[in-house]
Amino acid sequence: MTAPFILDELMVVEASRHISDGDVVLVGTGLPMVAALMALKSHAPNMCYVVETGPIAPEVIPTPVSVSDPRVMYRAARVGSLLESLGGVLQRGLVDVGFIGGAQVDQFANVNSTLIGDSARPKVRFPGSGGANDVASHAKKVLIITRHERRRFPTHCDYVTSPGYVDGPHGRKRAALPTPYPDVVVVTDMTVMSIDKQAGRLRVDKLMPGVSLEHLLENTGFEPMQPPSIETTETPSPAELRVLREEVDPGNVYVKRA
Repeated sequence: MTAPFILDELMVVEASRHISDGDVVLVGTGLPMVAALMALKSHAPNMCYVVETGPIAPEVIPTPVSVSDPRVMYRAARVGSLLESLGGVLQRGLVDVGFIGGAQVDQFANVNSTLIGDSARPKVRFPGSGGANDVASHAKKVLIITRHERRRFPTHCDYVTSPGYVDGPHGRKRAALPTPYPDVVVVTDMTVMSIDKQAGRLRVDKLMPGVSLEHLLENTGFEPMQPPSIETTETPSPAELRVLREEVDPGNVYVKRA
């Protein structure tokens, strides 16, 4: 009998649902690797899994701890380089879904993975962009996955590492980004939000089971747009939980189950 799910599991499963069979998906370190692998091993077997460091279409061995882990290279169609994945695949317009995480996500879906505080004297420094800026700038659809806390969702990011809609509906076009109006979806352990392209701001599409709109707003530093009705995210099926627990993250490396 399948044990009850936790919200972290639903977050990963829900993020994977935004990948379609046949998509070319470029992933960065962390939860994006897990959710993309979840899609590959469940409903999207013909997805092309591209790791930002260069491996293309590997048979990923659970559970890689970074994009440089040899487990993302196993039986790859090609073990290339960062230049090949970002330049030869992403910047040529071949990536359907770019999958990233981040420390902060603001109302325009800009992502910060560089620093907290003033750039001259930051309180905290993070690893930085890696390939995330390239992904956010070039992918046709950008998927962002992160756990939900008020400090992670400020009105404006302390530093914009990877552009969302910059400052409004035409911010990307003014910045001359190659994909001026991509789809953007943010999946957390509380909600699913997507970009409203006319406003250039995030809109609440779904709430996780047991999470109220009031609780979400209390834990968000800006007020996202709200449609007249908000769906509740579909719970994981027993089959989805089995794949996640036994094939994707059996060692609880990313999804911390008690």
